[in-house]
Amino acid sequence: MPYITLSEKLPGITGLLDYRKDTAQPIRELTQILLRGPSTLTEGERELIATVVSNGNGCAFCTAAHAAIADMLLDQPLAEQVCTDIQSAQVSDKMKALLTIARAVQQNGRNVTPEMVATAKAAGATEMELHDTVLIAALFSLYNRYVDGLASVTPSDPAFYQRLGVILKNKGYLPSENRYAEL
Repeated sequence: MPYITLSEKLPGITGLLDYRKDTAQPIRELTQILLRGPSTLTEGERELIATVVSNGNGCAFCTAAHAAIADMLLDQPLAEQVCTDIQSAQVSDKMKALLTIARAVQQNGRNVTPEMVATAKAAGATEMELHDTVLIAALFSLYNRYVDGLASVTPSDPAFYQRLGVILKNKGYLPSENRYAEL
């Protein structure tokens, strides 16, 4: 049961963003830039970063939502692999290094070491990719605490996250008319 009154039709962060549209707008814009804007990382790779961080924070809603989107965008089920063991996941060495940095940020930003950064750079990560990985990790740590801190509803039906994934894949993160009509 959420700690504040939220729309029963909008679980997880969707209800929270609907509750305070004024604070939601800048958050949505930043998310759109980081996850859907121009980048040398694919949208699917950026969603994997969000998934790993959410999983590390124990946020079931965000983990399930972003795992669904990542797997859709990558056309293969990689989210569970990276959440289980980054080093054995079927992703590039660059992504392994960036996901390791994201996991460190999720725990504490000071956990990122010069060695982690050197490994990422040696694997081909650019400074922009390092920047965006850290910012995505920090942003999703905020989201995870927002969702869980207000006890937002977390659906247990995997089909819900598939429907949400399709919406976010096709519409991105900015608000739109009847955005969640298909939920």
